[in-house]
Amino acid sequence: MATAAGMDDDCVMPIWKSYLYHLQMQAPKPKRVVCRRDLGSRVPFQYGREFHGAISREETDSLLSECDGCYLVRESQRAPGTYTLAIRFEAITKNFKLFYDGQHYVGEKRFDTIHDLVADGLITFYLESKASDYIEALSKESNYEESPYYRNKYRKQRELLIRSPQIYEGIGVKGSYERDAAVLRGDTTDSSPKEDKMPIDVTKYKKPHNFKVHTFKGPHWCEFCANFMWGLIAQGVKCQDCGFNAHKKCSEKVPNDCIPAMKYVKRVFCVDLTTLVKAENSPIPVVVEKCVKEIEARGVEAEGLYRVAGFHDDVETLKLAFDKDGENADISESKYEDINTITSLLKSFFRELPIPLITFDAYPYFMEAVQKDYMDQDERLQKIYHAMSLLPPAHLNTLRYFLSHLQRVAAKHRINMMSFENLAIVFAPTLLRSPSTDPLAGLTYAKFERSLIELMIAHQDILFQ
Repeated sequence: MATAAGMDDDCVMPIWKSYLYHLQMQAPKPKRVVCRRDLGSRVPFQYGREFHGAISREETDSLLSECDGCYLVRESQRAPGTYTLAIRFEAITKNFKLFYDGQHYVGEKRFDTIHDLVADGLITFYLESKASDYIEALSKESNYEESPYYRNKYRKQRELLIRSPQIYEGIGVKGSYERDAAVLRGDTTDSSPKEDKMPIDVTKYKKPHNFKVHTFKGPHWCEFCANFMWGLIAQGVKCQDCGFNAHKKCSEKVPNDCIPAMKYVKRVFCVDLTTLVKAENSPIPVVVEKCVKEIEARGVEAEGLYRVAGFHDDVETLKLAFDKDGENADISESKYEDINTITSLLKSFFRELPIPLITFDAYPYFMEAVQKDYMDQDERLQKIYHAMSLLPPAHLNTLRYFLSHLQRVAAKHRINMMSFENLAIVFAPTLLRSPSTDPLAGLTYAKFERSLIELMIAHQDILFQ
């Protein structure tokens, strides 16, 4: 575990710090003190022979005096029906009120057995007695730029190659693929004009980690401070999007620089847009690019395109295919002859985003552009332009790509009957949603939302110049 094989010299990860691991190995082991009396039916169903009935503290001390790690469960003499876990540590008996709700617990952690609860408690007692100052200083003294996580993240960014140059061209920025790839390789000799660069570097999208308390099987080390994560269960937190492991306190120090991976995200639909594009290493979601290309390859002249629904079962099957296979999902005409299946899939993707394409935070600013009657068109477009600056990079790039596509659809409105207005009616409730919890808000803002989307489709070439 000392170094990462094949990594550049300046990216070598530090040696994992095993001090806390060795301390955990030295912690006392749990030893159940068995009750020698026949308690009959008085033993609660959730306990075994470690239950001693309503005995006094003095008798408890005597029974646990053999060694550190001894434990038993007793019923409170003052409050019948409540139970106490008694554990011997450093020649002192520690008493804890014990609870059961299908699992045993005295604090936040839940255990299947009393034995596991005691084993975890003894580890905590031992580490706190031997290394409390060390533990307290873990996250305070850690240098993030020297952490294993930061080093590994930097290596991933340098090895990263943008998935496809065609995507750059698809969102209207030529020549950016070669330059971005050069930057990721560490080539700083790029002398191309700044204004021609892609406005967003997909490796720099800011995204917070999605931390959840996690039980690690086997020894695990914190990727922030490089120290061992002690305990038997719920030893730390794990990012659900990139797999980053850390102590809970250390995780509070990590900046919003999560680099998701599809092996953790595991699906395409109902996923935060920034998480998805970072995991796919693409400025726009693969499902959006793939569907748009398929629709345009077959032609955008089908009457009622996007208005007519596809066959529900086929759409659901395609969702599962994208969740499982990503860009390898087959959406060809030989597989799905009805183009409405593809358009319905694309609408479902946008509709199921947890944060809509036009985000909740930006929503009021977009609404300002269409709610005030005194504005002329230029003023409205200026307001929309400034509102777009509030969108996260993933949302802005996807919006630009998709509006460009919708403009091409509208250009064939005499054949497909999908004018700017008709497309706005279809996509207004799909691309944006009011952040208000008032159920009547949707009705209040519906006409303004349609006006906004219609204006953005019609003038997307100006907005994204």
